[in-house]
Amino acid sequence: MKQDIIFDLELVLGYNLLMSNYKLFDHTADIGVEISGRTKKELFANATYAIFDILIENNDSKSKSALKTQKSQKKVTVEGADVEDLLINYLREILYLFNGVAWVVSHCKITECGNKRLKAQLTGEPYNKNRHSIKTEIKAVTYSGVKVEKLEGNWKAKVIFDV
Repeated sequence: MKQDIIFDLELVLGYNLLMSNYKLFDHTADIGVEISGRTKKELFANATYAIFDILIENNDSKSKSALKTQKSQKKVTVEGADVEDLLINYLREILYLFNGVAWVVSHCKITECGNKRLKAQLTGEPYNKNRHSIKTEIKAVTYSGVKVEKLEGNWKAKVIFDV
């Protein structure tokens, strides 16, 4: 009787319940980053530089267009439930500027940084394949293992990027 039910489910669902059709395997597709700063503002600014250091390599010395590039500014305001959520949301916004808008941050000034709200003034330029080489594609900023804390007068954070 049980066998009949299993075969009926096989017909309905379209797969064999008696035989495994897949295997699980370990796959590491993450980059963990530890960031530090003397102040919380510096920590968040350094997080900006870290993500772009992982993402791209500037080829200014190879590019004749380096002198012609016009820098522009963007203001970003981000909120979070706590300081860890704020860091994740901020880095997701920074990643969106690169992946969604094709914009590269060259300078970051954090103008306001509380535990739940951050404002940044970013200076950058449009992505230019002649000036920028992609080193590592970051798909997402994850909550896995995120940590932000003040230790011995300095700020430390850990974040993992899905690559």
